[in-house]
Amino acid sequence: MKNLKSWMGVCLTVIIVAGANSASAQLKLGWIDSDKISSQYKEAQDAQKQLQDLNKRWEDEAKTMQQELQSKYEELESQALLLSDERKKEKETELQNLDVRLRNFQQEKWGSQGELYAKNLELMKPVIDKINTVIKKIGLEEKFDYIFDTAKGSILHVSDSQPNLTDKVLEELNKTVAAKPASTTPAKSTTPKPKN
Repeated sequence: MKNLKSWMGVCLTVIIVAGANSASAQLKLGWIDSDKISSQYKEAQDAQKQLQDLNKRWEDEAKTMQQELQSKYEELESQALLLSDERKKEKETELQNLDVRLRNFQQEKWGSQGELYAKNLELMKPVIDKINTVIKKIGLEEKFDYIFDTAKGSILHVSDSQPNLTDKVLEELNKTVAAKPASTTPAKSTTPKPKN
């Protein structure tokens, strides 16, 4: 009885392995490089540019605050011996308030749920959705079982025999951009207005 169970276990393992091998032989795999798509797709470039401009503006504001804080600190240091205790305390409180304001600003703009994070979601989500839609479309039309992204670091090797779909995705994305009308302003009517 024990030998029968062992034999059945071996047979079952062979059947499972054989089934897996035949299924894997039929899999159609492809890959993309999302970094290349992001760097060459105009809508992604535009969104990144907006984020960079916004970030630069906030960095300039933070730098101005830091300079003001540094200047006031140096002023306090140079006048410390000449100030009354009361005036010295006022200036120290002013410094602390500036420091708190700067830290709050940094947290508000660059914190884990800050404005840059929210703006990134707002600008990049529609772009990523378009890219994913095109990848799914290609996957369905060309009957790919899996399409992997080599830019995300989890795939360490891609065989030359596996198709790179990056350029195809970019081509499809650029078709949708080219299909958009050049202007969204409605054309002016050329019919004459009736005279009163």
